[in-house]
Amino acid sequence: MTSSLHGLGVLVTRPEHQAEPLCQLIEHHGGTAIRCPALSIQEPHDWNLALTAFGRLAHYRLAIFTSPNAVERALPLIQTYGGWPPTLEIAAIGRATARRLTQAGIDQCLQPTADFTSEGLLALLGPEQVAEQAILIVCGEGGRPLLGDVLTERGARVDRATVYRRERPVADAGLLLEHWRCGAIGAVVITSTESLLNLFDMLGKAGQDALQETSLIVLSARTRQTAAELGCRHLLVADEASDEAIIAALLKLAATSSPAQLGNAI
Repeated sequence: MTSSLHGLGVLVTRPEHQAEPLCQLIEHHGGTAIRCPALSIQEPHDWNLALTAFGRLAHYRLAIFTSPNAVERALPLIQTYGGWPPTLEIAAIGRATARRLTQAGIDQCLQPTADFTSEGLLALLGPEQVAEQAILIVCGEGGRPLLGDVLTERGARVDRATVYRRERPVADAGLLLEHWRCGAIGAVVITSTESLLNLFDMLGKAGQDALQETSLIVLSARTRQTAAELGCRHLLVADEASDEAIIAALLKLAATSSPAQLGNAI
């Protein structure tokens, strides 16, 4: 596999505060990173539930963090309330979330070994593990209800600590269309289903047509399915939700596509 992206233009849709390490890797490998956040992370509308939960963390048997943003937003508050209780077990959805917990000093973290999703974590938390147990889900507003719903069905007492909310940013669709017309965008990195839906809405009809003909690097089968339903035709799923896996997918794309295929002008 080639070790260079050979000038491939990559539209990076991660939130602004999380995009730079990936953009630097793209440029290190000879690509061009085009920054276009399709998701903005903001303060939650109401901190009360989270503050109450963090004030009584020792009450919970398990705290589940659903994203790196959940860790980053919760950590200062948890430290303010006395840190991690020694009896509290920590779980993560996704390797990126687990890595962020490791950076926060959590040496042992329950996480799936293959399926890095809510479903993968639920496979480790059967009724015998969670019945009558108090579980805290640290998350953003909205999102999938699956995790809490299934744990409740299995007999757990589930609370949510909402520590951020997601918003759709405003983008210069005209500038992006000009990039596509010039053949400057050969791939788009989509790191969540919500980012994909936001981007689709942000682009308008002409931009949507361009996106449908551009190679998309996605991080899950669920996002891939959504992209296919939106009419996107060139889809590649990274092996995991890490910058290294995204770069590997982009390098594979650069090695197997012709320059004409990578320049998706409209």
